[in-house]
Amino acid sequence: MKSFLKNLLAFVIIGLLIGEVIARCFSLTSDIPRRFVDESGIQKYLPNQEGTWIGGEHSWHINAKGWPGILPATNDNLVTIIGDSFIENFMNPNECHQASYLSELLPQYNFMEAGRSGVSFIEAMEISRQLDSLQPKMHLLYVHVSDFSESIIQIARRPDITQIDLEKEKVVPGTLKAPRLKLILYNWKFMYYLYNRLPVNLDQAATGDAKKVNQKKSRKKHHDRNHEALLSYVAENFKTEDKILVFGPGSEKNLGELAKKYGFAVLYLDKKNDQKWTFDHDSHWTCYGHKRAAEQVSEKIKSRVLRNSSRKGSDLY
Repeated sequence: MKSFLKNLLAFVIIGLLIGEVIARCFSLTSDIPRRFVDESGIQKYLPNQEGTWIGGEHSWHINAKGWPGILPATNDNLVTIIGDSFIENFMNPNECHQASYLSELLPQYNFMEAGRSGVSFIEAMEISRQLDSLQPKMHLLYVHVSDFSESIIQIARRPDITQIDLEKEKVVPGTLKAPRLKLILYNWKFMYYLYNRLPVNLDQAATGDAKKVNQKKSRKKHHDRNHEALLSYVAENFKTEDKILVFGPGSEKNLGELAKKYGFAVLYLDKKNDQKWTFDHDSHWTCYGHKRAAEQVSEKIKSRVLRNSSRKGSDLY
């Protein structure tokens, strides 16, 4: 029995070593950058990291400011691009980022991205306030309707996401979830590969979706009130006139129209009568999707500049 256990242990160790070599040689998993929480409570990536996306076809880079992508050569005529994993965009090379496409379409401006998976609307506003030190001409906030609900503690508490407690009128920064365990998992490539392929309980997922459908109508009015309270707080504590909210294709427009009342400019991206914007295996945009989104955003910027400059002689707002 002891001999059998020794042989079994040796077999497991050899199997893990071989699996690790294969996982690294063939880039079976993506490299995951390490995060930290800065003095303002904003989650960023440790500066100057590099890694490879799954398959090894392209690499990602974390710049000196702790955000994915390449920093502009100068901050003159700067426009910031803030958002979640759509702006983080590890699944595409740097030339397929919003900053790259917008720089080609509007070469008179410099574009800087600040994107990270899990950014809520209220955290995007906090990021914009931090980036105000660079004196940007405008902030572009790429948002989803869910980013507003996830911002509000009264709707659902999410400790790893920056939220606002509307009753206390206090922003609560998100915390890093199990950072040491994640560091081990992300660096143990074969184990991370197996982890990503754990079976999903489809019955549980289906039950959860059904509950969401049943609760949707009863929660809508409650959410609407909270959304309005959130936008009211933001309007009182942040600048809104220098920001464009860019809603993804197919977004419901009620929230965007409400945001307009609090001083935001709003753009609804439209992919009707167009090719597919997303990956077959993923809901994020491909290079084509990013290009088409940037084209619509550039037109919004140009029309806003033209309208506002003719009205009060300003540059962007």
